[in-house]
Amino acid sequence: MSETPRKVVVIGAGIAGLCTAVYARKCGYEVEVVEQHDAVGGLATSWHRGDYTFETCLHWLVGSNPDGAMHAQWQEVFDVDKLTFVYPEEFVRLETEHGETLRMYSDIDRLEAELLQEAPQDAAEIRHFAAALRRFAKFPMPDPTEPWPRKGLALLRVLPHLPLLRSWSKLSIGEYGKRFSHKLLRAFFADGDLGKLSMLAILFTFAWMSERNAAYVVGGAQAIIRPIRARLEQLGGRLRLGAKVEKILVEHDAAVGVQLGGGETIAADWAISAADGHATIYEMLGGKYTDAITTKTYATLETFPSYMQVSLGVAREFPRQAGYVMRVLDTPLALDPDTELRSLALRFFHFDPTFAPPGKTAVTCFLPTRNVAFWTDLQRRDPTRYQAEKQRVAEVVIAILERMVPDVRKSIEVTDVSTPATVIRYTNNWKGSMEGWLMTPATGARMLRNTLPGLRQFLMVGHWVAPGGGLPSGVVTARSAVRTLCKQDRVEFAGH
Repeated sequence: MSETPRKVVVIGAGIAGLCTAVYARKCGYEVEVVEQHDAVGGLATSWHRGDYTFETCLHWLVGSNPDGAMHAQWQEVFDVDKLTFVYPEEFVRLETEHGETLRMYSDIDRLEAELLQEAPQDAAEIRHFAAALRRFAKFPMPDPTEPWPRKGLALLRVLPHLPLLRSWSKLSIGEYGKRFSHKLLRAFFADGDLGKLSMLAILFTFAWMSERNAAYVVGGAQAIIRPIRARLEQLGGRLRLGAKVEKILVEHDAAVGVQLGGGETIAADWAISAADGHATIYEMLGGKYTDAITTKTYATLETFPSYMQVSLGVAREFPRQAGYVMRVLDTPLALDPDTELRSLALRFFHFDPTFAPPGKTAVTCFLPTRNVAFWTDLQRRDPTRYQAEKQRVAEVVIAILERMVPDVRKSIEVTDVSTPATVIRYTNNWKGSMEGWLMTPATGARMLRNTLPGLRQFLMVGHWVAPGGGLPSGVVTARSAVRTLCKQDRVEFAGH
């Protein structure tokens, strides 16, 4: 490298943008991160209401086991070993409104025993599922960011597992659920839009949990974001908040910086977008650098749905509740004109003492919807009705919760409701999506390209590059992108 280091401007300070900035700074680049919001984290966030903190992102972090997949990558961007992990006994507990219960344990042996006891009529498929989980628990996960020949050696280790991968990757969760006759097992494997996910998502989740390589982090997503930000600042990277990028500057088909709202420009040798993919391509770059692949990707691939979240601060404890509960409803919940939900996902954060004072609990209810236009239009055109609809949904959720926990209403101190309009306002994520592209049997687990046709000195990172999203996509795509720019600039990559 020359005495004057090359400069990278990173658009967006979510998990992918922060990880990208850390890697680039470790490799000697001058780095400036620009973020439209007044806080870092993007979708990996939480917020405070009185004495309570409400989490909207983290269910588990892959990489909690020092000997497992992803741990080494996290260690490159922050000290993951300083986190406090919670390993849930139950991944999720399913309940009906008639007292029927099914526990989906994190431990494979306990899970198999529970399912065989509760659904003996499905014994053959249960044993088949458990056997697959045990095989996936030993799967030698390759690192897609490694260069050749190490990548080649990793792929050789995967070869014996390819028939297993191929057979399960062709199945969606919803399709697989039809193999069971037990009501709650079918409900678990066919949960609305998420039932469109590839079965690989379920298999790897249980496999990692059973190996103690996927765990909840006390403090939620911000407990991960904060130390990555601190590492960036320690390395001398610059972070600018409240700075919205309106345009990526291009000269002779090479990115040379960005233009902020108000006209200010930031010159750079590389531009890396960790922002929304659709806005990056069609707004910041004006749709100039596209081809048939780009057009097909954004026209045909399916995004994760958007969501509402009802968050409650409750002045009581819930010692008998699982941390994560799927409540199967007798009567579907009418969320908006196009959305009816047959189950609710409830989280009782009694396992995180940082989210509420002693004797109190933060409770959240996740409500997916694709009717983003209804909520954004309502917020813009009729704020009074918008607030009324939020209150209506909150009341329905509280009524359902009270059937689970009698007299809970009188203990509720705080009620907070976010909508798809909230998601868009804070993150600008296309369609208010919670995680970018769904990893369906059609998309598989392959990474999408992180470049645009005809544009040099530009890369993309985040969940618009890695179907399936999640926090790991941030560090994986960041690592891959910085490896690319190091290779082009003939700079040594500072990895493991």
